[in-house]
Amino acid sequence: MTTTFPASLGQTAPGPSPSRLSRARRSTRVLFAALGLVGGAWGVHIPSVKMHYGLDEAMLSLVLLSAAAGAVVSLFTAGRIVAWLGARGAARACALVMGLMLALVLHWPSLALLLPAMLVFGAAMSLYDVAINAEGSALEVLGGRAILSGLHGMFSLGAMGGAALAAGLLRLQVTPEHQLAGFGLLMALAVLAAARGMLDTHPAPEPHEGPQAQFAWPRGQLLVIGLLIFAGMSAEGVMYDWCVLYLKQELGMPQAQAGLGYAAFAGAMALARFAGDRLRARYPEDQLLAFSAGLSAFAMAVVLISGDPWVSLIGYALVGAGLAPVVPILYNAATRVPGTSRAAAIASVSSIGYSGFLIGPPLIGAIAHALTLTAAMGVVVVAASLLSIFSHRVPMAKR
Repeated sequence: MTTTFPASLGQTAPGPSPSRLSRARRSTRVLFAALGLVGGAWGVHIPSVKMHYGLDEAMLSLVLLSAAAGAVVSLFTAGRIVAWLGARGAARACALVMGLMLALVLHWPSLALLLPAMLVFGAAMSLYDVAINAEGSALEVLGGRAILSGLHGMFSLGAMGGAALAAGLLRLQVTPEHQLAGFGLLMALAVLAAARGMLDTHPAPEPHEGPQAQFAWPRGQLLVIGLLIFAGMSAEGVMYDWCVLYLKQELGMPQAQAGLGYAAFAGAMALARFAGDRLRARYPEDQLLAFSAGLSAFAMAVVLISGDPWVSLIGYALVGAGLAPVVPILYNAATRVPGTSRAAAIASVSSIGYSGFLIGPPLIGAIAHALTLTAAMGVVVVAASLLSIFSHRVPMAKR
């Protein structure tokens, strides 16, 4: 038997106990960290995929495009799937699929088989992302305090740990095949265990909000939020997918050292996100977005102009810190738009946001192929600048 939770703390309907909420928050932190672990391991081993299959930048972009396409397509059914399976069931199922696809990524006999596998990998990642963000949003409502930035900080911490561990294992000459299999197994087991602590169900809408749709086309306020997420995810996606290769290929760093660039980016993002909930409470969100995105644009410009490996590591950290508040603020803003469920609202804006991952890989590959990877990384500067300029369009939380 499940309990229907209130949508606001002012209601008197019974909800989960404080200890139950605390357990759910701990579990959700693990779920975010597990997703980061996968992202960190994958980011470090993109050069391994490039080398294993003998790809140039354009063909590597096609691999990344397949993952992004799977992510976008799955979002059109994410709200319904989360409603059907529940956030817990969706997270568990997706974790098993992600773990398997990560373990097999360097074992396909040809590129023709790798591409559909990456499509499945991307679809599972985005559906998992919707499920855990819906859980986080529900916990904010039920607990009466901001936690989403901290949860996304756990994602970044997991990404930093995954990248640092993968870089260390490369220095110990552990093969990429064995590493990715281990990361996939570790993530799947962690999620299956932690998901037991998730909420049984999510808060019901307030009576005046009416029925909550499980799918919503991005229009009106959702479209505005989605376009801002598009800019932020474009910049973030380029960093995750290309920052290691930039250090290795353009600046001549060994791959084991270049992996530290990913760790610097993700680690700084984690630290900034852990402080993000306090910043959200203290400063207007549009001003916070404008400043932080502007910092990312400036830092990345310095990285590309300097061409120095160690300046790049510092710059990556500043880029990560600047991009840190983007997704937590905008995802939560989407859940405040009336008429849709939390999962549907997040999936709606993510369908545009993940399109940044869809467009980014072929765009970076095309620019790198025609010019240089250094020129292509300038997309981060452009995307962060646009986010800073138009951040005033985000619907603000009531203060």
